[in-house]
Amino acid sequence: MTLTDDARTEASARPAPPEPFYTEDHEAYRETVREFLKREVLPNYEAWEEARLIDRTAWLAAGEAGMVGLAIPEEYGGAGELDRRYRMVFSEEIARANTTSFGVGLGLQDDIITPYFLHIGTEDQKQRFLPGLASAELIGAVAMTEPGTGSDLQGIRTSAVRDGDDWILNGQKTFISSGIQADFAIVVARTDPDAGSRGFSLFLVETGTPGFERGRKLDKVGIIGQDTAELFFRDVRVPAENVMGEIGGGMGYLMQNLPLERLGIAMASLAGAEAALEWTLDYVYQRRAFGQRIGDFQNTRFELAEIETEVDVARAYLERAILKFNAGVLTTVEASKAKWYISELQQRVVYRCQQLFGGYGFMLEYPIGRAYRDARIQTIYGGTTEIMKEIIGRAQAARYRD
Repeated sequence: MTLTDDARTEASARPAPPEPFYTEDHEAYRETVREFLKREVLPNYEAWEEARLIDRTAWLAAGEAGMVGLAIPEEYGGAGELDRRYRMVFSEEIARANTTSFGVGLGLQDDIITPYFLHIGTEDQKQRFLPGLASAELIGAVAMTEPGTGSDLQGIRTSAVRDGDDWILNGQKTFISSGIQADFAIVVARTDPDAGSRGFSLFLVETGTPGFERGRKLDKVGIIGQDTAELFFRDVRVPAENVMGEIGGGMGYLMQNLPLERLGIAMASLAGAEAALEWTLDYVYQRRAFGQRIGDFQNTRFELAEIETEVDVARAYLERAILKFNAGVLTTVEASKAKWYISELQQRVVYRCQQLFGGYGFMLEYPIGRAYRDARIQTIYGGTTEIMKEIIGRAQAARYRD
């Protein structure tokens, strides 16, 4: 069969097929992550979950293997790699290995802690903290949420009052990820009660500073191996060199960094949904009931067909969002859409997949049981689904202002 001249012209006029999302370098990194998890994490993960704490040696091993600090410039000990596709590869392998607690801790370092130093840190602060973050010898936390405030950041009551060149910090924080092990916390405090959104600032408070105390290790529903704590600040003296950015710029810095945090949650959510689908497909085509494989029942096929389609559609949006972030053009609204939709999708996927496991789905020895437990937080932290919709809705309303 030969093509006519018209057919050849039409074929040559078609756009080239899209390039694969991942390159050979990303796939090589995947093998490195997979081998690291197999060697350093999986043999110890159950013990960490029981202790409700990831062992410090695992953090150091992650630093040595290049699992953290990808975006940190080489002069500070990092890889200087800004391509977020590598973080997506990491999220996918964490989900497949069902080691969410470990992934959340490292994600906090790369997606939340490190950007503050990269964007607003002084050279002295970068020299003091970035090498330790790159090697995972230092663990950081962001002390933002307070009892009674939740997503209402403007309700923060922790205060910082100037005393000469220093600041005196007083207040309480809760739900602080890595709060038990953190070597320092980036603390959000009110520095001017009359300045509205310009009345908040960020302070670096290091472990051992008098008046800085950790409360109890909080007992969570899921991701139980990742430590979460209450923090207390009683007349904590913070030197001027530990102020991050400008006084009064705290709220703006938080808003600047939240899109990356929300993109990271969306990435982990999609990876979790895809892993749940993989486990379920394997299960339903091995398990038999009423004389046939569970996967051969029409209801099972319809359920899994819907799930796979929804996951594939979500991946298309997320891949575009990641590439836009790489290009520096991802908006807050786009990140909010990815966060709320994909985290809610993960809830639906895990729930429906667990149902297909029957009674075994309720057993933690099956990966879907732990995934069901660990997935629940995704629609809550980093800004609840309701807050994401409010952000999107406000942007819509702004387009129709007189």
